[in-house]
Amino acid sequence: MRRPAAPPRPTGTGEPAHVRPLTAWLWTLVIALFGGLLRMVRLGEPPAIMFDETYYVKDAWTALLTGEPRTWPTTVDFEGARQSVDAAFAAGDTSTWLASAEYVVHPPVGKWLIAAGLSAFGGAGNPFAWRAAGAIAGTLAIVLMMRVTLRLFHDLPVAVLAGMLMSVDGVGIVLSRTGLLDIFIMVFALGAFSLMLVHRDRARRRLEDCYRADAAAPGARWTPRRRPSSHAGDEHAHLILDSRGPVIAFSWSRAGAAVLLGLATGVKWSGAYFFAAFCIISVLWDAWERHRVGYRGWLLSALGNDGPIAAAFMLPIWALTYLAGWSGWLLHPDAYMRDWAQTHPGEGLTWLPASLRSLAAYHAEMWQFHTTLDSPHPYRANPLTWPLQIRPTSFYWERITGHPGWCSLSPDSSCVTAVTSLGNPLIWWLGSACVIIAIILALCTRGDWRIWAVLAGFLGGWLPWTQYLHRTTFTFYSIVILPWIILAIAYVMHWLHGRMPRVAWRSVLGVTLTLILLVSAFFYPIWTAMPVPYGFWLSHMWLKSWI
Repeated sequence: MRRPAAPPRPTGTGEPAHVRPLTAWLWTLVIALFGGLLRMVRLGEPPAIMFDETYYVKDAWTALLTGEPRTWPTTVDFEGARQSVDAAFAAGDTSTWLASAEYVVHPPVGKWLIAAGLSAFGGAGNPFAWRAAGAIAGTLAIVLMMRVTLRLFHDLPVAVLAGMLMSVDGVGIVLSRTGLLDIFIMVFALGAFSLMLVHRDRARRRLEDCYRADAAAPGARWTPRRRPSSHAGDEHAHLILDSRGPVIAFSWSRAGAAVLLGLATGVKWSGAYFFAAFCIISVLWDAWERHRVGYRGWLLSALGNDGPIAAAFMLPIWALTYLAGWSGWLLHPDAYMRDWAQTHPGEGLTWLPASLRSLAAYHAEMWQFHTTLDSPHPYRANPLTWPLQIRPTSFYWERITGHPGWCSLSPDSSCVTAVTSLGNPLIWWLGSACVIIAIILALCTRGDWRIWAVLAGFLGGWLPWTQYLHRTTFTFYSIVILPWIILAIAYVMHWLHGRMPRVAWRSVLGVTLTLILLVSAFFYPIWTAMPVPYGFWLSHMWLKSWI
């Protein structure tokens, strides 16, 4: 029997032969510059502590100066009056912290990133510096979004669309312009996902090279496939090589992804869900590539060989990266609960060294806080509503005197400034619909490995929250699934690209992007604290739940 050949080798670069890498990078940098300007211009506005900046910015500042976050009083004497510590901090009184260590309920990595921005851009007296790290992270997310889309679809116009959507979405803009943590989880997770895709491409090339060698070896044996493959030529579609092929578990890309996911978990524990989801999806991709190339026992090989080996090196890398984020806590004897082991002899995990036993006890207290947090809040949002942006979070809302900015156009109206963490409704509503459409398309075409790329963020960033419906949560947490909302749109647009006449597809692409840009331009003032007439702000409240 004549041996079948392996299927054609992909380019492996994330771009097809007809897309020049230089062209792709130029588009990437231009769109990142555009999105970066939307994030950087007037970054210091409003010059006030917004929402949870009261925790993270002040924690980052004291950590930068003393090595660990410190407790702050509720009120201080400032300019001859008793004021809230947040008002005084925003006015420049940034040294009123107390000597005691602060009880911090999230790991340290995110605060240290904010601290890096404070150090680089003038310290806590400059509101720009509070938010600089988030703005840089949000801009980097645009680059990652385009590169991931190119690697998945090899379609430059679709990648440009994805980059533009990441640039102009409201949740992405607001979280990039505030000193909060969630933007960092999203960037680390997206970067890790990009590396997982690099691993997949390289593993695919290795499988194909090994398949060619194994197929050409004397004594190679073949068996019929139970179901013909739709991913190869006729001979290859009906036969399978009686060999399990090489082990493809290890790659530096996977190791790098474990580091980034360890950092994501070091920002908030929710990063651990991304680690679990991405690892499982990556192993399933390996299995599918074994099947596509034509090796026998592809599923058992992936689950029995590649999966355990991948876990054996990725889990330690992830865990050690997470632990490294606590270095400051371990090095400072006056950190919160640092002396717990000394004051609780014989308690806790006694087999651990004293420092790690104290850290374990601290983690148990953090776990208790997070799993029992159910206090009422006016902007509390059920996680099931996040993809539809039903209850956005108001970070800042103030009436101001005079009629500056756009308020001058309506001198008879009161003037307000607002920062509302609300996504561009068209992006989120269209993206939610495209998730369902993408699943249907994948099923109708007998499976498409890229559907798991679309679902990855939902499995790792959103679905786990459904087990905590009782918990106090907010819609701005949905920033972590924004890339996968966009990938769902990209999936459907790419599918249409291959099936519609060029002129018709360009029209669909142009109309979609134009409408989204117009909506973002309309909402941009209430994402960025521009002074606007009250009636103009009210015109943005399309749903009662948005107020």
